[in-house]
Amino acid sequence: MWSLIAVTALVLGPRCAFAQQVGATPAVDSGDTAWMLASAGLVLLMTPGLAFFYGGLVRRKNVLSILMQCFTAMCVVTLQWILCGYSLAFGPDVRGIIGNLQWAFLHGVGGAPNPDYAATVPHSAFMAFQLKFAIITPALIIGAYAERFRFAAFCLFSVLWTTLVYDPVAHWVWGVGGFVREMGALDFAGGTVVHINAGMAALAAALVLGRRCGAASPPHSLPLAILGAGMLWFGWFGFNAGSALGANALAANAFVTTHVATAAAGITWAACDWLYHGRPTTLGMITGAVAGLVAVTPACGFVSAMDAIWIGLGASLACFCAVTFAKAKFGYDDSLDAFGVHGVGGIWGALATGLWAQKAVNPAGADGLFGGNPGLLLVQFKAVVITAAFAFAASWVLLRLVDAVVGLRVSEHEERVGLDLTQHREAAYTILE
Repeated sequence: MWSLIAVTALVLGPRCAFAQQVGATPAVDSGDTAWMLASAGLVLLMTPGLAFFYGGLVRRKNVLSILMQCFTAMCVVTLQWILCGYSLAFGPDVRGIIGNLQWAFLHGVGGAPNPDYAATVPHSAFMAFQLKFAIITPALIIGAYAERFRFAAFCLFSVLWTTLVYDPVAHWVWGVGGFVREMGALDFAGGTVVHINAGMAALAAALVLGRRCGAASPPHSLPLAILGAGMLWFGWFGFNAGSALGANALAANAFVTTHVATAAAGITWAACDWLYHGRPTTLGMITGAVAGLVAVTPACGFVSAMDAIWIGLGASLACFCAVTFAKAKFGYDDSLDAFGVHGVGGIWGALATGLWAQKAVNPAGADGLFGGNPGLLLVQFKAVVITAAFAFAASWVLLRLVDAVVGLRVSEHEERVGLDLTQHREAAYTILE
């Protein structure tokens, strides 16, 4: 009898329903796996892209410090993720709050798929893909404390923040059993987990550190910032379309909506500059594009391309107001507008998902307000409030802790000389006399 069952399973293949009932391992799909590995590479490219984007926006005496911090995040967060971070974020649930340590040191994370997360790709591929999200999230916070943060403080804060803030929020929203996920909140690719999380931490950092010495100066290299923005736009296709976890129609939808929202946001910010400042600016165009990328991230797998236009337009308007008016009114020094773009853009994107989400686009999602379901907007609002409050409070505590241990801010003299020389004894540019 069992011999007959085995032969039948071999003939019909591992996707056979009966074979699943007798314990067959889910099959690895080569196309899905190839797309996931490519997407993981694209998302990793975003961190060097962020380094160039931020690096071009600071003064020339600080550009290497930005590049160094972003590259360091790629190293230290990778080790944290392998040792314990992945298990805390996605491991078996503990009361809806955190994963346990069953998968620490990647124990049990191998070539067989995990059907709870990605049933057609190796578990190790899913882990590697999610690692790239964990890397870029603390790197986004750099934009708030650029030009005045000690390198030792950056290393310690990044490890602590990833472990105690990013990993729990990732489990709440994406982990099986996470309480925000169980509420029905939708976050396709990280609007809540990545952007609201990092944006609120950025606001806490700006408030704790205080203003930079001297007057604000214009970007030292807009071409470098444009290169970084282009790399971010390119890598974001892996960020969003890769979150479909397969080479399928949902990935195509996320790809298209990502591109459309970004285009709409970039041109909207340029128009805002034109109307308010009297001329469109390159800096405004690329900032708007990044705001559009941020805002469409939670929604890209749940909305149509036409709805993505409104998400991109709204992102530019909201972030333009935050950067142009709110920062001046309240006086906080968010150096490179990490909160103004990622925090505000992430909040708008999460709420916009509650407006325009459609089950016709993704049956695993829900209809939003404009689809006759106002309940989703309420759920999205709750998820925003929970994440924002936790990220801000926890980040504030961690910043104070790191300040007590190693000190957060460089001295006034070091800040005036520049972090490239005082923190790393290197210079980005050599002046030939």
